[in-house]
Amino acid sequence: MWGRFTKSGLQLESVLQEPLHTDVCKTWVSAEHSLCQATLEQQTASEASRFKKDWTAAEKRGEAHNPRCLRSSVKFPQSVMVWGAMSSAGVGPLCFLRSKVNAAVYQEVLEHFMLPAADQLYGDADFIFQQDLAPAHSAKATSTWFKDHGIPVLNWPANSPDLKPIENLWGIVKRKMRYARPKNAEELKATIRATWALITPEQCHRLIDSMPRRIAAVIQAKGAPTKY
Repeated sequence: MWGRFTKSGLQLESVLQEPLHTDVCKTWVSAEHSLCQATLEQQTASEASRFKKDWTAAEKRGEAHNPRCLRSSVKFPQSVMVWGAMSSAGVGPLCFLRSKVNAAVYQEVLEHFMLPAADQLYGDADFIFQQDLAPAHSAKATSTWFKDHGIPVLNWPANSPDLKPIENLWGIVKRKMRYARPKNAEELKATIRATWALITPEQCHRLIDSMPRRIAAVIQAKGAPTKY
């Protein structure tokens, strides 16, 4: 899970800019339906999100609390990039990044943060790592890294927020940070750490446990967007 936080605004950028191609979505759902049912407790989710501090809500009817509908009125605020992981057992440690995330940087994060997080969350048990298809994630060297470490990967299809419980976790973090007013990047990082620490295993479990319902909704919608 990736997140971009900024000290001058708090925003979750729209993830519904373009509808997911229904054929791609249906293919992914068909392939992963049985896997999801059998391995919910083994999944560690990852995703990208941009956060800003001062936000306003621009929602449709019935979506006043939908984190996808948040918008910011502040332009070009200072930001920080942060990596984290969640599973049905809770959240792992955060990693704040200073450089652009290429394949080499991503593999360093996996080595020094994801593996310890997996050890913390699963111990010696097997797990499945979830990520989107960002270039750093889908690079050949990154795929080789996962194979060398014996870690199976579940890649999210593009433009599919209704299949990503992690989107909702970012929304929870954002709402908890609603009234925070960090003065600089270090205060922003401290606020993120403190807010992240408030996320409970029960919250994570409920989000991961929603996957069968999300998949069923996508199947019913024949690959079109759903309420999730």
